[in-house]
Amino acid sequence: MTDERRRITRVKKLARLSYGIALGASAVITAPFSGRRGAPRVYYGGALVGDVGGPLVKVRRLIEYFPEHQIDYNLVYALSNAPYLPDFALALLRLRGIPIVHNQNGLFYPAWYRGDWRGENARMARTYRQAAHVFWQSEFCRRGADLFLGPREGPGEVLYNAVDTSRFTPAPAIPDGPVVFLMTGKMDAHLYYRIENAIRGFANVVAGGLDARLRLAGWAAPTVEERARSLAEALGIADRLEFKGRYTQAIAPDIYRAAHIYISTKHNDACPNAVIEAMACGLPVVFSASGGVPELVGDAGIGVKVPESWDEPQVPDEIVLAQAMHDVAADRGRFGAAARERAAAHFDIGHWIARHRTVFESLTR
Repeated sequence: MTDERRRITRVKKLARLSYGIALGASAVITAPFSGRRGAPRVYYGGALVGDVGGPLVKVRRLIEYFPEHQIDYNLVYALSNAPYLPDFALALLRLRGIPIVHNQNGLFYPAWYRGDWRGENARMARTYRQAAHVFWQSEFCRRGADLFLGPREGPGEVLYNAVDTSRFTPAPAIPDGPVVFLMTGKMDAHLYYRIENAIRGFANVVAGGLDARLRLAGWAAPTVEERARSLAEALGIADRLEFKGRYTQAIAPDIYRAAHIYISTKHNDACPNAVIEAMACGLPVVFSASGGVPELVGDAGIGVKVPESWDEPQVPDEIVLAQAMHDVAADRGRFGAAARERAAAHFDIGHWIARHRTVFESLTR
């Protein structure tokens, strides 16, 4: 870890500590003395709302159906990626009988986090172990929690992320022109490996004669874009690489509809919203067969096997990745139809909200 990265990490930890203390003090004042009555009134434990990033988007979607109550609440919804409530606040909630529902996504381990991953998991485990109910975002998330957070007592279930499949819909017609491979998300420096892997695989596809473009949409660290463009230049595909920059959830469907195939090469991705959004828009997926992504995609794309590892990120072999990209491109109509069908059948937000409502109501009756 570089000195600059250490400094940023320290600043983030200090900000998180201050935020947690403020939330804890607020809980002391606002936590009801007896909350388990009536219709669900949900407090999200300080989790924020936004357009980019799994936790931010998840809270935004939940709030549409379960508005936040920061004072008169009778249930706390905790996200594993936003465990802001300190121990004394959790103890107070338990004392006053206010149930916690915990959404368990990714974990900390050396393959992607070079800091104190044990300490971060211990912080995450506080609400995980105390929760009255757990939603694991994939079977992979459940296995990882067993390994890194330890056993817990109480009910839980796998509930995959979801999208509004009436809004995320396929384009009326497959876009004309070169085949567009799309990769989205937050592209930070420590995740550059997935960008590099996609570029190298893409270069092999182009060398094989496919007329194609590689489009990257989302926030990218300046160093990531610089390195990606330099690599593309060295491989002779600079004119085929596009950076589209940040986008909001409001225009996300259009981002997907303007492409043909989605690329997901992040190692051990737990349950990425973007993969489900792409599938709902009729995009087949070429992916690293690790984490929870194989559970999502099924037969709606092609996965490239990588070694199992919690210690180092693994990337698909670039030649094998290129072959998968070529094969999906050659049959993208069939794969795209399967992607849309699978998303509508398994990942529509209606089922996701219904399961939340059922669990919330069972805990607050």
